[in-house]
Amino acid sequence: MSVVIPNFRDVGGVTGLDGASVRPGLLLRSGVPEPTDVVPDGTPWPPSLVLDLRSAVEHGGPHPLTPLGPRVVTLSLLQALRPGWHEDTPTLKHLYGEVLDTAGEMLAQLVDEVAQAAATGGATLVHCAAGKDRTGISVALVLSLLGVQRPDVVADYMLTERATAEIDARLRHPGSDHPPVPAAFLMVPRDAIEHVIDRWDAHPGGVEGWYSSVGGDAGTLDRLRTAMLS
Repeated sequence: MSVVIPNFRDVGGVTGLDGASVRPGLLLRSGVPEPTDVVPDGTPWPPSLVLDLRSAVEHGGPHPLTPLGPRVVTLSLLQALRPGWHEDTPTLKHLYGEVLDTAGEMLAQLVDEVAQAAATGGATLVHCAAGKDRTGISVALVLSLLGVQRPDVVADYMLTERATAEIDARLRHPGSDHPPVPAAFLMVPRDAIEHVIDRWDAHPGGVEGWYSSVGGDAGTLDRLRTAMLS
């Protein structure tokens, strides 16, 4: 039976730099998809690019969407975490900070991949397992670099609250390759994504300065904005 991909949405339509609108149909986000999943009518599908943020332990073989023909790039954000990061009663806020500290180069690569796909008019699907944490940080970075204001970035993240039941069903169903997920990690804490944005705001030069410090370049940022803002 076909179902809509858990936690799926197009992040376009919000306001970015100088009042420009983020073009729809270029940046999609979701939980882990399955080949039989469907998307809302009018959504460009299949995407031209899939950015899979899961770790190797979460993969059960080829990417589920491979038969549909997209280019698939794996950026395993959590594999960059420092050993022992979780020893002091971890929270999602703590986890998000660790991702910023250890996976910055991969996040810069993600921005570059989105910019390249968007420049050709192709849609990018960014996903992890739930489409909440790794995907949430990544999409928040792209939106922030496009000049989307904090309330709209946070609002997009918080939409996952509406999808927790479908996420749980996808990750726990019989035959799932995904390891058990602690219930606490299905929460959608506003303070976690606020912490990420606070970190970017506090960096010299703001989010653009942070992006540059982890390997992002001005040319990619220009391409991203040209392609995704109208």
